[in-house]
Amino acid sequence: MNNYVSKEMIIFLINEIGLDESSIELGIKLSSKNNTPLPILLWSYGILTIEELDKLYSFLFQNIE
Repeated sequence: MNNYVSKEMIIFLINEIGLDESSIELGIKLSSKNNTPLPILLWSYGILTIEELDKLYSFLFQNIE
C-alpha cells in the first residue's frame, strides 16, 4: 500500500468519527488506487466533514511518534 494507514487511525475513525468498516475499506482501496492520503480521500468523497477531517488530523498529529 502506498499510503500509510495505521491501526490507530482506523480505530479512531470507527470509535470517534463513527464510520463503518466498509466505508473505511473502500477509502483504503481508493486511497491506494489514487495515491491519495486516506483522510483527504474520505473528505473529498464526502465521507468526512471538514470538522471531522480536522479532528482526525488533530488526533494524528498528537499521536506522531
